[in-house]
Amino acid sequence: MSERAPAHPAAVLLGAQAGAVSLPVCDHYSGVEARMKKSLALQAEMAEEFGACVFDVTLDCEDGAPVGGEAEHAALVTELALAARPGMRVGVRVHPVDHPAFAGDVVTIAGRAGQRLSHLMVPKVESVADVEQAVAALDAADAETLPLHVLIESPFAVHNAFDIAAHPRVQSLSFGLMDFVSAHAGAIPAEGMGAAGQFTHPLVVRAKLAIASAAHAHGKVPSHCVVTEFNDMDAMRTAARKAAREFGYTRMWSIHPNQIRPILEAFAPDEAQIQIATNILLKAAAADWAPTQIDGTLHDRASYRHFWQVLTRAHATGRALPPEAKAWLTPAVS
Repeated sequence: MSERAPAHPAAVLLGAQAGAVSLPVCDHYSGVEARMKKSLALQAEMAEEFGACVFDVTLDCEDGAPVGGEAEHAALVTELALAARPGMRVGVRVHPVDHPAFAGDVVTIAGRAGQRLSHLMVPKVESVADVEQAVAALDAADAETLPLHVLIESPFAVHNAFDIAAHPRVQSLSFGLMDFVSAHAGAIPAEGMGAAGQFTHPLVVRAKLAIASAAHAHGKVPSHCVVTEFNDMDAMRTAARKAAREFGYTRMWSIHPNQIRPILEAFAPDEAQIQIATNILLKAAAADWAPTQIDGTLHDRASYRHFWQVLTRAHATGRALPPEAKAWLTPAVS
């Protein structure tokens, strides 16, 4: 009788989380034509370096389009998205659903490049009604399968975060720090928008935790807000580490190319974590995923699931993997 091959970790461990979304850990925003082109070129270069597309590029209409030139800007980002290298992940941030340019954005961008885009980011989403309006516009543009990412940018939106995250077309929730602070009419000091202050002011901290919790409750991706001090790499690294290790975020915005690598580093497991995860999963597989004592600690499928997620995160961030772990992850099991 032939020896039975051990089951693949993804088939055994995901369970209730099988439908959870996994995205690159960095979402890089750019809205000026020259910078958008450079961002797309950098994305392709780093994909060659890491062997995977390790960050998204989101082309920006909301802040990138000049007033009165919204239609022309939508046409520009559409052409850039269509011209992007195959296999690269390119999204677009359109105007809010109540902006006069929203409908035109969707018709032009989703209507022409919907099959090429990884996602459409909708800013200033306040409730499920806004999500439904965006979904209806996408469906009318024959982009029924295009995932939605949404920006939570006000106290009311934070209040509705769980309902918004539950919508099946929503793939990711981002925290819009600057608008959130501004929405408090001066009740939160300007320091609350800074790299350090955003992690200490109670109202900002509460909002971040609510958004992360809502996303995880529904298997969606929580995406952390910007660090505007883009030349301060120490501040960037500290903020990214806090977002990943203390606030439950699995993705973060970049607004300058210098921020991409610090985000990748902060959200990626280190070599020791990768080796521990590999060793535990190899022993678990040898035990047919039954509870197992490893180095004096009892492990079962709950902890195995955690260590499998460590390896998938390492793969997504371009980290070197031991041969045994690499065999599990390349090619990915369908």
